[in-house]
Amino acid sequence: MTERRISESHGCELKRRVQYERGRNEPPSIAAATALAEYYDEDASATTRQLYDYVDPDALDALFADTHAGRSRASGTVEFTVEGVTVTVTPDRVEVTPET
Repeated sequence: MTERRISESHGCELKRRVQYERGRNEPPSIAAATALAEYYDEDASATTRQLYDYVDPDALDALFADTHAGRSRASGTVEFTVEGVTVTVTPDRVEVTPET
């Protein structure tokens, strides 16, 4: 089992951010939901924010899925907002920061 890492920046609450390193076999939608829950200090399984209210989880996973040739996608970024924060998803991590 791969251990996931979550990094938080504390300091001023307005500049708080969460950076979540996703595991190789972890879908981006699960990583995004986990990072959001961490940002809001909630349990991911009991959060008040549902990812599907803001982005299609299946579409997000498909954007980062391996190609038909079996190669992983090396680049790409998806960004969306959830209640005043920006969620940035890349192939290997999710970052949650205050909306600018």
